[in-house]
Amino acid sequence: MSFSGSTSGKVFLATAVLIALASTIVWQRHYLILNVMASGEPPALLETSAEHISSRWYDEYFIVENIDERTFAIGEPLYYQQNFSYLIVGNERAVLFDAGPGYRDIRAVAESLTELPITFVPSHFHYDHTGNQVTFERVAVVDLPRLRSRAKDNQLTLTWSEHLGSMEGIETPTLHITEWLPIGSEIDLGGRKLRVLYTPGHTNDSISLLDTSNGLLFSGDFIYPGPLYAFLPNSSLKEYLEGSNNILRETETNNPIFGAHRDSPPGIPTLSTADVLALQRTLISIRDGAATGEGLYPRTYKVNERIDLLTEPPLLQDWR
Repeated sequence: MSFSGSTSGKVFLATAVLIALASTIVWQRHYLILNVMASGEPPALLETSAEHISSRWYDEYFIVENIDERTFAIGEPLYYQQNFSYLIVGNERAVLFDAGPGYRDIRAVAESLTELPITFVPSHFHYDHTGNQVTFERVAVVDLPRLRSRAKDNQLTLTWSEHLGSMEGIETPTLHITEWLPIGSEIDLGGRKLRVLYTPGHTNDSISLLDTSNGLLFSGDFIYPGPLYAFLPNSSLKEYLEGSNNILRETETNNPIFGAHRDSPPGIPTLSTADVLALQRTLISIRDGAATGEGLYPRTYKVNERIDLLTEPPLLQDWR
């Protein structure tokens, strides 16, 4: 059967082209939107801001603030994303949870705070957390089958959708993994243990670390003050709800939570499990069609006074 030459055929062909174009845009929406948002170049540094008197400057770029005598928040207040990474020290070893975008050497900061061997643990693989050009002898990564299957001789080359470094002109790195972290396992630092919690949602490889002795949760990009991004490649609202459930199952009421970004200076981005409960309720409300969001793409839902959740439009949300 041929539609060429007839009016109905031309309409059919035009409709098919439009459907194919729309399907391509939907399929490639993350790439298109992120490239519109991105400059492809390293961002200019911000002006120095006023910080708490307890904050100490390092290299005129980082700030260091003690959470306690063995736990340090390392901030990057001159970087527009206001990243925070955390050095967690035990009696025998230490963990650096996240490493920023690597525009300055966070490893030097961590090594100035402890003489113990340091293992770098990324909360997830986005470029503003992996350190990129800053490398570590010890790297521990969440043990997920899809990652293990790709890691040849424990060398894991990240994909564009995992890393997104092209947004700032950062090449996709290869991580040299020395330790795999099973979900639910504990990292023994010597006299201090960190439980590995699977907290997907922002990405499907996101983890948080729970200091079981001190009740401190380090959440990466799963939750922090400000806008939470749930519309990126590897993001999922269904998994965000799973991650919320996992945290609430493992933590006590009002456990302090230390996130990877702050909305504004000064101070460490600190929340509590009450904020995770508010996030859980918002996600359930979105799933059930009861939440009212604003904007088209991304769609913004108010979690509470300190947190917004940015998602895809309802038609593109996948709760299966």
